[in-house]
Amino acid sequence: MDSKKLNNIVSAFEKHYHDETKKKKSSGILDTLIATKLSQNTTDKTSSVAFGNLKREFKIWDDLSNAPVSKIKNLIKICGLAETKSKDIKDMILQIKKERGKVNLDYLKKLSDEEVYSELCKYKGIGVKTASCVLVFSLGRDVFPVDTHIHRVLNRLGIVNTKSAEETFEKAKDIIPGKKKYFLHRAIIMFGRNICRSNNPYCGSCFLYSQCKFKEKNKTNIKRNNQENNFLILDGI
Repeated sequence: MDSKKLNNIVSAFEKHYHDETKKKKSSGILDTLIATKLSQNTTDKTSSVAFGNLKREFKIWDDLSNAPVSKIKNLIKICGLAETKSKDIKDMILQIKKERGKVNLDYLKKLSDEEVYSELCKYKGIGVKTASCVLVFSLGRDVFPVDTHIHRVLNRLGIVNTKSAEETFEKAKDIIPGKKKYFLHRAIIMFGRNICRSNNPYCGSCFLYSQCKFKEKNKTNIKRNNQENNFLILDGI
């Protein structure tokens, strides 16, 4: 993509989302890992409720290792795929305890980004996106997690031309400017939820309409819901 156009897009996001995307305090590695796992295929609001249920029940994550999967499932049932997620989370906690002697991942702080990806992605149900969130929100690394909103928006804007979020991640990590990745991750998610929606996007009120390559964009104004959804689960842990 033309660097001038990319800079214009970044500047537009900075103008519209400056206040909503200020850096938050880093969260614990296991907190981020489990919260992001819970958020897979559901909303941040429901996964936040599920995460809160777990934290109230298990004061430390080691306590979860002794809990029946059925109990974990019941605590997180609000967020969907509870059967799979509960088993994966317990198996991960048990695996960490077996390998490390305790339920703690602080050793990741000393590893390179690639080593962190390798360590985290060995756990069932943990992929590049979840590992990237740990790198950004717990370890303060300059990486760019890609979810469905970011995948959709970057393709519509013509920043990438990809078929999957995983492919978008590989392309975007070399395109998105350094030191802008945290900001753009948050800003594009908000933009994708509230304007550049998967169905019936609000193209008529989009500040990037002239930059957009989406073939089905429509200048017609669709009445927008005034209540924006800017809550991110990792803000609440």
